[in-house]
Amino acid sequence: MTDSSAPTVYVETYGCQMNVSDSELMLGKLSAAGYVPVDQPDGADVILVNTCAIRDHAEQRVLGRLGELKRHMKKDSVMGVTGCMAQRLGPQLLEKAKHVSIVIGPDGYRALPQLVDGARRGRKSINTTFDLEEHYEDFTPRRFDKVKAWIPVQRGCDYRCTYCIVPTTRGSERSRKLDDVVRETHGVVAEGMSEVVLLGQTVNSYSDGTHDFADLLRAVGGVPGIRRVRYTSPHPNDFSDRVIAAMAEVPAVCEHVHLPMQSGSTRTLRRMLRRYSREGYMECVEKIRRAIPGVTLTTDIIVGFPGETDDEFEETLSAVREIGFADAYTFIFSPREGTPATRMPEESFVPADVASHRLQTLVDTVRTASRARNMGLLGTRHEVLVEREAKRGEAMLMTRTRDFKTVLVPGDASMLGQYLTVELTGTTGSTFTGAVVRERMPLPMAG
Repeated sequence: MTDSSAPTVYVETYGCQMNVSDSELMLGKLSAAGYVPVDQPDGADVILVNTCAIRDHAEQRVLGRLGELKRHMKKDSVMGVTGCMAQRLGPQLLEKAKHVSIVIGPDGYRALPQLVDGARRGRKSINTTFDLEEHYEDFTPRRFDKVKAWIPVQRGCDYRCTYCIVPTTRGSERSRKLDDVVRETHGVVAEGMSEVVLLGQTVNSYSDGTHDFADLLRAVGGVPGIRRVRYTSPHPNDFSDRVIAAMAEVPAVCEHVHLPMQSGSTRTLRRMLRRYSREGYMECVEKIRRAIPGVTLTTDIIVGFPGETDDEFEETLSAVREIGFADAYTFIFSPREGTPATRMPEESFVPADVASHRLQTLVDTVRTASRARNMGLLGTRHEVLVEREAKRGEAMLMTRTRDFKTVLVPGDASMLGQYLTVELTGTTGSTFTGAVVRERMPLPMAG
């Protein structure tokens, strides 16, 4: 029974899966300190907004949301801003949003209960100090998802892409000890989950000084009860032969790789400081496909990067056609204060209307090819994991294949966490509908 007198906390999360994981850590820490998590901000004693700084639009959205959340506060409620935007702006946030009392960067969550208690007594605080030893090993996350678990294995980034703010907001790369990741994986199985997603800014560069990412894949994939292993986001430069071999040889590792390309032009990649060429990326794709036949590839692509010419954009389109991505997360370049890209010559910046047109052309190119491939899959059968109830449609479930296809099937909440065999019966071009052919019982709870 919940103690009605206990203080409540509401956390709202923006950005990447690493932020979702950090929110789970924050909720776990505050729960251990006596706070009760709630699903709505209305009247919560503590409101925390965990933020992203990767694009300006994300920051503007959060600033607007901070204003909206103010009306949900009680007289004695406190509000905090955490995450990458908090790290980047620091004290500026207290000026931009006077009702905010706490600003905490990604390495400051250990002090969260003390800072919240101080804020409830009227004291404002900022903690944006980097701690290159912090992995929150003694935290017990309060997970949002009951079907799969996000497990951070690496924090920070040592790449210095000219457009990216992440090294500024999350610091230098450091990896958890393999044994600690395996211990957490055993805990995930004990909670009844059989899928894990390993998280890192460039996750396949993982190294704890003794073990590399290949070792990590084999160790996590070998934990009894783990049926699916995914990871995000890798860097093309860090797919060693050892890593690719582990991907191919460990049965639990799923046949899907999210492989950020960013551009199909070597000249643009050089200005981005991505440290690979178009040819190098293509070689990486070929090595992965040769080792894992049928693997699905998705990607990230930026258009309108300073200096991008029509010819360079056409090189991106041709790469997309040649590789045949199942999907792509596409963005217009967003200048971030403090990154080298903002110091490029003003005349090199691509006009907004040109960038918007390129984005739409890219999206159309990806979708057209994806739709054609998906139509060819109708009638095939796949194993899916039931992840959640669908947002649209009554009595429908959202499920995922091993190679990351989304399939909607009929069913109810009692089927969450089950593995099913489905036949693909229809497609919108990006998602599928399916009919259950044979149900599989969920894995037993570890005892």
